Amino acid sequence: MELRVGLRAGIAVFPTDGESTEALCANAETALSKAKQTASRYLFYAPEMNARVAESLAMENRLRRALEDGTLALHYQPKIDVGTGAVAGGGVRAGLEALIRWNDPELGAVPPARFVSLLEETGMILAAGRWALRQAVEDIRRWQGLGLQVPRTSVNVSALQLRQKDFVDSVLDAISEFEGNSPLIDLEITESVLVDDIDESTRKLQALRRAGVEVSVDDFGTGFCSLSYLARLPVDTLKIDRSFVVRMNDAGYPRNIVAMIVSLAHTLGLRVVAEGVEDDAQVRLLKELGCDQIQGFFVS
Repeated sequence: MELRVGLRAGIAVFPTDGESTEALCANAETALSKAKQTASRYLFYAPEMNARVAESLAMENRLRRALEDGTLALHYQPKIDVGTGAVAGGGVRAGLEALIRWNDPELGAVPPARFVSLLEETGMILAAGRWALRQAVEDIRRWQGLGLQVPRTSVNVSALQLRQKDFVDSVLDAISEFEGNSPLIDLEITESVLVDDIDESTRKLQALRRAGVEVSVDDFGTGFCSLSYLARLPVDTLKIDRSFVVRMNDAGYPRNIVAMIVSLAHTLGLRVVAEGVEDDAQVRLLKELGCDQIQGFFVS
């Protein structure tokens, strides 16, 4: 067997980068780690490398404390029926999406783009995902106790969660709180995650659908989900990625892609939700294209 060996190096220089063996080795290791991340053949150590590592570690520790102390929160963004403008009612099932938000005592409101990826990188997404699911069920039960008519609520599922052997059991355990009634919980899963192991994903999602849980394909159009996969997967809704919606008013392909996704979904008997809707022009165009639901800052 022919083997090809690749070399990457992190370099620290005495005495600028450290005067002891320990300091030089640690800084060279930091440079090596950065070289691997950037696919560089070699990198010299720079002080800002440690600064970035320290910042990331501090953020990770803050996030871990927030998860342990229960200071993360769920915000619920409504999905609106394009035809009626209502959150619930009409011929198309509407609902809410539960979004994890973090308000740190010192940093204030931390943008999701800054901490969600950190949850996934560190594996904390497993604990955060379990918490989000249970919190959504608890909130729905509390709203029902107040006599409110609660729409279906979707919770996002990460790749790491879906791959867990006990994923189905953990969801079934959470929705058991509904005590025999139809669960009002749905799951949102990105298409790239679903096709990683199509057979296993299909098996797990079919088990959940039998329990009354519906499934949405999130960020559709950005992954590599083939038509044959899409036809096999037990899903109910396609969500058009925000990147297509915000560019619909530009001339060219984004509008055509949205029209194609809407047509494809309806051909397969699926609902379509457009994410990231921000202005009235987008709403009018989505209505013309036959999109079922919208969500975004235009609504809430």
